[in-house]
Amino acid sequence: MEMTSIEFKSKCLELMDRVQESHEEVVITKDGSPIAKLVPYEELVEGVNLFGYMKGSVKINDDILKPIDEKWYADI
Repeated sequence: MEMTSIEFKSKCLELMDRVQESHEEVVITKDGSPIAKLVPYEELVEGVNLFGYMKGSVKINDDILKPIDEKWYADI
């Protein structure tokens, strides 16, 4: 949902409840440009450590520091 800052100001408390219940995000605009986003607050699950959670999900097949034979745009 998108609304102007004037609309947001008049409906702020109602929108906060709506976002909490529906998990719908609200983009607030000023002079037609987005300036802020109201999103639902979500607690992190206690005891879950995000550091290293993707460990083991990448497979390296070759030497990652070895030069490759392809031209890059930066080399042209």
